[in-house]
Amino acid sequence: MHASKEPQQREAAILDSVNEGVFTVDRDWRITAFNKAAERITGVAREAALGRPCCEVFRANLCETNCPLRRTMSTGRPTVNATAHIVNRDGRRVPIRISTALLFDDRGEVVGGVETFQDLSQVEALRKELQARYTFEDIIGRSPAMLRLFELLPQIAESSSTVLIEGPSGTGKELFARAIHNLSPRRRKPLVAVNCAALPDTLLESELFGHKAGAFTDAKRDKPGRFALAEGGTIFLDEVGDVSPAMQVRLLRVLQERVVEPLGGVEAVPVDVRVVAATNKDLAALVHAGKFRDDLYYRVRVVHLKLPGLRQRREDIPLLVDHLVGKFNRLQGKDLAGVSDEVMARLMEHDYPGNVRELENIIEQAFVLCRGGLIELGHLPPELRPAAAGPDDSPPMSLAAMERFLITETLRRRKGNRKESARDLGIDASTLYRKIKALGIDMPEIDGRSR
Repeated sequence: MHASKEPQQREAAILDSVNEGVFTVDRDWRITAFNKAAERITGVAREAALGRPCCEVFRANLCETNCPLRRTMSTGRPTVNATAHIVNRDGRRVPIRISTALLFDDRGEVVGGVETFQDLSQVEALRKELQARYTFEDIIGRSPAMLRLFELLPQIAESSSTVLIEGPSGTGKELFARAIHNLSPRRRKPLVAVNCAALPDTLLESELFGHKAGAFTDAKRDKPGRFALAEGGTIFLDEVGDVSPAMQVRLLRVLQERVVEPLGGVEAVPVDVRVVAATNKDLAALVHAGKFRDDLYYRVRVVHLKLPGLRQRREDIPLLVDHLVGKFNRLQGKDLAGVSDEVMARLMEHDYPGNVRELENIIEQAFVLCRGGLIELGHLPPELRPAAAGPDDSPPMSLAAMERFLITETLRRRKGNRKESARDLGIDASTLYRKIKALGIDMPEIDGRSR
């Protein structure tokens, strides 16, 4: 009797020394082993768990519909890094990461299954803390360029000055316009957006300034324009660099005199509206080329914000990926854990001509192809997969190379100032120094400490 118990006691001691929760079930789904970490994570004592169906103990969100252990028992294939939520004994929702495998006896026959699970509560709390720290009115960023913009936005919002937001397509110009409005004294009034490039002049004029009944064939009744609809609030003129010279004259009058004249009207109507304009073009270059009025340019560009492309703020990519994974988990009712290290490395080295919008499309497509666990390289669009690389293309960036790249770029930008570089990277100066030595990074010739 004593001899038969000894191996069991040794196995129990080994399981209890593991920091991850571990439990086993027999073919009837009743728990046959339950280690100390499983007790700690679930709040259920081992004696109370043994012999009970695992679904009664865990009360997980996928027990009934997509149980990883049940899938492993039916297919024979292990599950690695699936994510789920369980409800512990206190009724608290606990995020966990799961791996499963079959359990065999000495004769090689399947006698049950084993599942390991890790408590992700601290990871999730850190993720939320980072998101709270580096999120500003739905704008995500921790790069120096974005943090400087975050500092400026409240001051800009408090004023009533016209703002011009310049930046490549997909950089989130409308998000910044919304942030300016939401932080301003006008926040209780409307924010009205107009895409100036989407309409021909005749329609755009009616859309912006409204029209009177009979102004043209189909004008059966008076219609207020977007400026009138935004009364007391903010109007967002997107792609203002695409408006015609004739429309530029009309806009100039609005900004100078703060009045609009509806089509078919005979009287100018005063408006109290703040104007935020945006363009993906270089308005100064258009002025120089004679394609944009200089007087309108200076009226629009009272306050100027220039948004960086994603390739200029690669430090923000992990935060953005994490945010997008959370967003699509909510929208699609999934519970993906995130992206693999290889995927993150590939995303970090991509140049993103479509900026944040392109990254969002990449993650959304990956969600369609990925059924659970982590997004892998095979879930990315073909042009981002290694198989799509030509013979002259360089291999995907390794994690070490990615880290080396980020540190080198930050040191270059900060002209070798290790203290400022460490702050930008979110690490201690001593940690940065160790990484510089370990990765063999050459310091810039200019020493930023002398500034």
